[in-house]
Amino acid sequence: MTTSEPANKRRGYLAVTLTASGGTFLAMLDSTVTNLAVPDLSRDFPTASLPDLSWVISAYAVMFAALLVPAGRLSDVLGRRRLFLLGIGIFTAASLLCGIAPNLPVLIVTRGLQGIGAAAMIPASLAILLLDGPADQRVKSIGLWSAASAFAAAVGPSVGGVLVDLFGWRSVFYVNLPFGILLIFAAVRLLPRPADSGKKQIPDPLGTLLVALAVGATTLGVTEGGSWGWWDARTLACLVGGAAGGVVAVLRSRKHPAPALEASLLGNRSFAVTNVVSLLYGMAQYPWLLVSVLYLTGSWQYSELKAGFAMTPGAVAASVAALAMSRLAPRLGGPRGATLAGLTAFVACGLWMVFGLTEDPSFLAFWLPAGCLVGIGMGASTMGTSASAALSAPPTRFAAASGMNTTARQFGGALGIAALAVIMQQSMGDGGGRGLDPYAHVFAFSTVVAGLALVISVFWLRVAVPPQAQAAPVAKPQTPSPTAEERSRG
Repeated sequence: MTTSEPANKRRGYLAVTLTASGGTFLAMLDSTVTNLAVPDLSRDFPTASLPDLSWVISAYAVMFAALLVPAGRLSDVLGRRRLFLLGIGIFTAASLLCGIAPNLPVLIVTRGLQGIGAAAMIPASLAILLLDGPADQRVKSIGLWSAASAFAAAVGPSVGGVLVDLFGWRSVFYVNLPFGILLIFAAVRLLPRPADSGKKQIPDPLGTLLVALAVGATTLGVTEGGSWGWWDARTLACLVGGAAGGVVAVLRSRKHPAPALEASLLGNRSFAVTNVVSLLYGMAQYPWLLVSVLYLTGSWQYSELKAGFAMTPGAVAASVAALAMSRLAPRLGGPRGATLAGLTAFVACGLWMVFGLTEDPSFLAFWLPAGCLVGIGMGASTMGTSASAALSAPPTRFAAASGMNTTARQFGGALGIAALAVIMQQSMGDGGGRGLDPYAHVFAFSTVVAGLALVISVFWLRVAVPPQAQAAPVAKPQTPSPTAEERSRG
């Protein structure tokens, strides 16, 4: 082997890593980039209520969460490269449709289409990193993937603020177009074509539909419960129907030859607990990011542009923390240690926010340190939960495992955004209390939920890595045994 071959391999691995992480970045960016578009959307659609506008965020999160699990299974059927390309194509086309949407209902529908594309990209991207890269670099790969995910989710409001302030809300969708086209080109040129492993069944269509309906109905019930009434027949139908759909989907997946859900993975205790923690973490993270924007623009009277820049330090801290934790995690006890450290920082910052909110702007003394602290918490938590889920599964199920784990976080995010809409609406509608109360109540909600995730992690999260998921040792070349003729000559 020449000295240039290792360098070429490193460059090839770097190119694959950047392409796969780029898909993750776009998918996660659009989960929060519309946060700062809400005020601008309310001006364009003045008759829409806050719960109505929140569906611009929730429609993406619902479809994203509902289809991540079957997308992970579909990765095994179509191939991770093909599914990755399909996801980018749908996502890019839907971004264009969002940008030209003439009204709010069309925008909500096209946001759902975006979520479908994103759902295909996420499990395929992590499977590409873990299966097409060196086995001994898997933890590092998860760190890079998590850094892209955490940075995108945290920087989304910043990017959205700049674009909305300069060009209006439609620009947050148009900006995806050049990056989507670039990723398609890079994926075609750079991603290896996996060998055909034979015919496999498409994941159960009915089970997939049941998962999507369970997620969508539950989120609809939580979102509209405050408007309809919690004991209204429509609210109860959504909540009960969503729960029933989820139960039937799980039971069906236990017997189906090509299940929509990898129910067998839930028998792994560390994987199951990680998904519970991820769901709670998503419920805390997404409303936190949105209420931060609403607080800066509503209480401190920041412009969308200024609010976006104010959110940037936290996004950078999240990315740095995820990368650092991929190196520090072994010293902290593995993914569990990273998760505990991240959630502890999140809860500490939550207490700070609940009791320290100010009506007058105080960026350097209050917002900057708080934003960096919660950014560190988000980056470490994302890396820890992603690594816990992926490394709890054998390589043949990396895509399915990552899909289920990201589903838990995204579904939690959809529920968290729905809870935010209810909390804000009730806090603003009661006619009493300080002007900071609606924001403090949402920060308190996020802190309590993150605290619950921390308690569960302390007592029940134990990451047991299957032997198949560990880095395979490099086999040493064996010297062939001498033949009888050679021994006679010797």
